[in-house]
Amino acid sequence: MFLVQYTGLNQLPFDPANNNEPLQFASASGPLVANGHIENGGDSSKKRKRTNAPSDFDPALGMMTGIPPLTPMMPGLGIVPPPIPPDMPVVKEIIHCKSCTLFPPNPNLPPPATRERPPGCKTVFVGGLPENGTEQIIVEVFEQCGEIIAIRKSKKNFCHIRFAEEFMVDKALYLSGYRIRLGSSTDKKDTGRLHVDFAQARDDLYEWECKQRMLAREERHRRRMEEERLRPPSPPPVVHYSDHECSIVAEKLKDDSKFSEAVQTLLTWLERGEVNRRSANHFYSMIQSANSHIRRLVNEKAAHEKEMEEAKEKFKQALSGILIQFEQIVAVYHSASKQKAWDHFTKAQRKNISVWCKQAEEIRNIHNDELMGIRREEEMEMSDDEIEETTETKETEESALVTQAEALKEENDSLRWQLDAYRNEVELLKQEQGKAQREDDPNKEQQLKLLQQALQGMQQHLLQVQEEYKKKEAELDKIKDDKFQVEKMLENLQDQESCGSKLCASSQESDFPLEKTLVSTPVKSEREALLVGIISTFLHVHPFGASIEYICSYLHRLDSKICTSDVECLMTRLGHTFRQEMTGVGASLEKRWKFCGFEGLKLT
Repeated sequence: MFLVQYTGLNQLPFDPANNNEPLQFASASGPLVANGHIENGGDSSKKRKRTNAPSDFDPALGMMTGIPPLTPMMPGLGIVPPPIPPDMPVVKEIIHCKSCTLFPPNPNLPPPATRERPPGCKTVFVGGLPENGTEQIIVEVFEQCGEIIAIRKSKKNFCHIRFAEEFMVDKALYLSGYRIRLGSSTDKKDTGRLHVDFAQARDDLYEWECKQRMLAREERHRRRMEEERLRPPSPPPVVHYSDHECSIVAEKLKDDSKFSEAVQTLLTWLERGEVNRRSANHFYSMIQSANSHIRRLVNEKAAHEKEMEEAKEKFKQALSGILIQFEQIVAVYHSASKQKAWDHFTKAQRKNISVWCKQAEEIRNIHNDELMGIRREEEMEMSDDEIEETTETKETEESALVTQAEALKEENDSLRWQLDAYRNEVELLKQEQGKAQREDDPNKEQQLKLLQQALQGMQQHLLQVQEEYKKKEAELDKIKDDKFQVEKMLENLQDQESCGSKLCASSQESDFPLEKTLVSTPVKSEREALLVGIISTFLHVHPFGASIEYICSYLHRLDSKICTSDVECLMTRLGHTFRQEMTGVGASLEKRWKFCGFEGLKLT
């Protein structure tokens, strides 16, 4: 907060010292207006108005009698004028109050500077007040901006005003820069220049924070409601196990459409531990019903795979048909490019035909590569199936034995656990017999005998299972030894085959040395042989030779995939057919290739 002091006022358009006439209101609550100067003649009853106005009188100020100026401070009008375009300057008017008058600042001066607006600002700092200004005058000036809650005035010609709403602060800032004069006095203590600026108050900041917290709470509540609305509904709870619910789930398991729901219920019951001796049979029947759906699922999978294979076959047939049509279109372009028809086309038509031909060839090559890729994948799948058929037969035998051994292990473990459970029950019965009297329970001896007989039967069954397990292990060891011997025999056969192939290769090399020399020729493929023929024909037409760039530009017309480095490497390998020479002098020195195949034939 700061205080702005002023030494005086700018010159007014009239001299207030000579104008001693009292100010009068146009109405009870209207703005103040001043009449023109009245001159007294010989007769005091006869008064006339002075018609000659000052030379610097501004009619836009609205100082004529009976015509008050339209200012934003008039009753019924807002303190801030309606929206004005930014490029149009704001014209401020004189504001008349009951006890004072406000004169606008010079429009050519820059607007008064203000500090950064604090959040939720409702308080303004007003500096440059007259020394004789009272709180009543301050209320009279600023109450038209809005409802005033509190005023805190200082002895140093400034004060703080707190309004009820934030938009009232903007109205109060409109008065910044105005010159204030109390009544008609020109005393320095009765004048001043108002400076209105934003002020930082704790009450404003507290109210703003409360408002922000309220808005944040509303936003959180709105988001929570939106999330609850968009949240998917929770699945229905799984019912507890009972005989009635068990029968319902068993019926659902037999129905294909309700199988997934029933399986989820069965899984929940098993995880909860609902299985006991009384309900074990029911659970076993439900598990058996679930197992019966495996064949259905396998059949569905096979049907879908068959549909996929049929779709692949249809796609392959359609793609081959498209390729045939592309070949026909390319053949049409090639036949149109022959000399018989080509000479009759215009230059633009020839250009279009050549462009269309290139595009059709590119698309044809892309589709052809795609079809070849599909065929390669099918061949690879067929070869993988053939390899897997031989290995799967061996693996199935081994896996069957392993699964039998694992099943025997599981049965052995389960029998051990049952034996431990029976032993615990016997111990509990013995403890109960020791506590109770034997005379009261004559049936206990019979129960003990039955339990002992059951234990003996379990032990005998356990011994039989162990013997079977040992036999299976011995069989598995024998099969592993047989497999090891078979692998050794296969390795020996492979070594013998490799030795035989080496001997055959050596005999063939000795019998046909000419073929070996032919294989080691510099031309490695049919494509290179075709390139050698084309280049030889081209250079034979150019007896003085041609540069490698000229040769490659000719070859690119035939095939755009030809590389310059490959062509140059091929020509260097054929030294008896092509020869490189330097031609020209100085800056025109150039390497040229010439055809020398006929010279090589003469030498031979």
